[in-house]
This record gives sequence, structure tokens and C-alpha cells, in this order.
Amino acid sequence: MTGRRDRKKAATRKALADAALELFLERGYDNVTVKEIAEAADTAIATLFAHFPAGKEALILDDSGEREASLTTAIRERPQGTSPLDALHAFFAGRAPFREDLPAEYRRRMDLILATPALWAYARTVWIACQDTLAALLAEAAGVDEPDDSLHVLARYVLETPDLASARPDRAAALAEAFAHLKRGWPAL
Repeated sequence: MTGRRDRKKAATRKALADAALELFLERGYDNVTVKEIAEAADTAIATLFAHFPAGKEALILDDSGEREASLTTAIRERPQGTSPLDALHAFFAGRAPFREDLPAEYRRRMDLILATPALWAYARTVWIACQDTLAALLAEAAGVDEPDDSLHVLARYVLETPDLASARPDRAAALAEAFAHLKRGWPAL
């Protein structure tokens, strides 16, 4: 059970993120300041940065370890007989922007990210920060103690793939094609 302080922190984070999203959708990302977001959430600017030290981008793309945890789950809890690369393909195919059945609010957020260069770049940066974790997971799946250069390269390619595929007209097909190439390059995975 979470305590009162944790619930209050979570409520403040949500109020800030909700205010940012509404202002960004209403006026555009570049036309909103952190001061306006803090005011809309009835907090101080210092409070905003205490919760989101990375700034405006983090208000929309907060991570808090979710990406690394999700990658870990995708690899470690993949169905029996499923290769790590097939599991990663399924993982990314099930996330925005590759899913067509997203709830309306999430679709609005995704459209904002795809239309805003600063947000798209930040999303890529957050994913690329998972490279060492993914390389270690791939090493584990391959039965080796430490990832070699090849697994670091593969991890980077895997993490770059959604960014590249999401810019294509048929995102899902581009993602599938990219993973087909990765599987040819790393057939053991």
C-alpha cells in the first residue's frame, strides 16, 4: 500500500503531465512554457522540475524505468519457442505508433509526439538509453555471461528500428521488414 506522501507525489506528477498534454494539444509544444504548465497544474516551477528534471519532454514521455522493465519482460517472459528477436518484434508491434487500436487519449499523445521534432527526438533518446540493458538481456538469452560488441550493435539496431519504422507510410510493415533483416544478421537470436 502506498502512503499519503507517495499518493500526493503521484497526483502532482499526473496533474503536471495532464496540464502539459492539454496545453501542448491546444497551442502546440513550442508555444507552451514550463511556467504555464506549472500554473495550470497549480504548482511551482521548482515542483515541476523536482518531478520532471528532464523538462518539458519528460512531461509527455515520462519513463521511470518502464521501458527497461518492459524490455526485460519481453525477453524473459517470451513464450516457449519464441526467439528473442521475435519477442522484441511483437513487443514493439504492440506499442504505439504501430498499434491501430489505441485509446483516443493515447492516440492524441502519440500524434503529438510524431508531429513534434523535440518530442520525437526525446523519445528516441529515452529508448537508446536502454541499449546496455537490452544488450545484457540478449547475452542472457544467448547463454553468454557478457554482451560482446555484436550484441551491443544488435541492441542499438533493435532500439533504433521503431524510430525508423514509425516514419514510414506503413509502419507495421516497415517494422516487420526491419526485424526480418535483423533475424538474418543474428540468426541465433
